[in-house]
Amino acid sequence: MHPPYEVILREDRVGVAAPGRTPLRLAVVQPLCVPLDVAENARTHAAAVRAARVRVVVFPELSLTGYELDAPVVSVDDARLAPLVEACAETGALALAGAPVVGDHIAMLAVTGAGVTVAYRKMWLGDVESRRFRPGETPAVLKVDGWRVGLAICKDTGVAAHAARTAALGIDVYAAGVLESLRDTAVTDQRAHRIATTHRVWVAVASFAGSTGGGYTEAAGRSGVWTPEGEVYVRAGTKPGEVASARIG
Repeated sequence: MHPPYEVILREDRVGVAAPGRTPLRLAVVQPLCVPLDVAENARTHAAAVRAARVRVVVFPELSLTGYELDAPVVSVDDARLAPLVEACAETGALALAGAPVVGDHIAMLAVTGAGVTVAYRKMWLGDVESRRFRPGETPAVLKVDGWRVGLAICKDTGVAAHAARTAALGIDVYAAGVLESLRDTAVTDQRAHRIATTHRVWVAVASFAGSTGGGYTEAAGRSGVWTPEGEVYVRAGTKPGEVASARIG
């Protein structure tokens, strides 16, 4: 059974889209997670993509496995990801999902109707993470309908150099999948505000809610989208199964 996704929608537009590109519809999702069950989590991700009905869907760090640092790597041709690929094909979405990948990296997968690729490897690791994983070497930007979307995973967002290096590539949106405990809810807000106002970009953060594995029994939730002025544009609550969706530009 997949949770009935609650979509919190902000449809009014802020700003003016650049010539030749349309407004971008994006969503940040905090899915219900079953630790280590990639097949079930992929189905849950697919349900979220269908519920959101947007162009870009951002999921939390290690969303396909839960925050299980000993989870086996997920291959880009893993058959368990088929439901998510199918949902992206049906809706025309790009889903940014989290998983451990070959080379021992914490990664962000880019999933479309055409398949799965490794889009970004986390550059700044937590102390416990570094016992298994290796840091990625370069920032990453995806082009989506004329928009440039910079990618980040959790601790990256707290490192000013990461946002600076990513912004230097020319971005409109800084999209991050994160995991914070409930007691650290304010951390995401502080980081998102700093990135948005320093680099004058939209910031979209997908944060786990509820239990995620790895000892996190109460993740923060409160996924959201921030304007380039650092204001919260739309935000989810603290429960798993919530989606915050926005139309920007």
